[in-house]
Amino acid sequence: MHDRQRQLIDDFLLIENPQERLSAVVDRARRLPPLPNEERTDARRVAGCVSQVWLVGEFRDGRCHFRCDADGPLVKGLVAFLCDYFSDTPPAALLADDTDPLAALDLVQNLSPTRQNGLKSVATAIRAFAQSCATP
Repeated sequence: MHDRQRQLIDDFLLIENPQERLSAVVDRARRLPPLPNEERTDARRVAGCVSQVWLVGEFRDGRCHFRCDADGPLVKGLVAFLCDYFSDTPPAALLADDTDPLAALDLVQNLSPTRQNGLKSVATAIRAFAQSCATP
């Protein structure tokens, strides 16, 4: 975990109550612009999510960057946090980081198994993108 990622988690951990922390994650995502319709394609839709989730990966200046959208505020908040956590990271560093940022915030245990599996699918898609950008 790099300093930026540690700071992101530490900032949310200042909120002691996990439910309030989850609300803060969701509120933060509400301020994000939605993905344009032309980016909400089947190719960008994350398989394995019950909700509709779109993930856009971009590789710029040797780093992975992610944007997302979802059809519900809770899912969008959680996915946006994953995107923020893993964005601006070199592929090798992203692949070497085994941190589950949502577990680090103590947000996973109250989610349904279906939602947990969907979020794992998003994390897998993020790692797959990083793998596709990694130089051998």
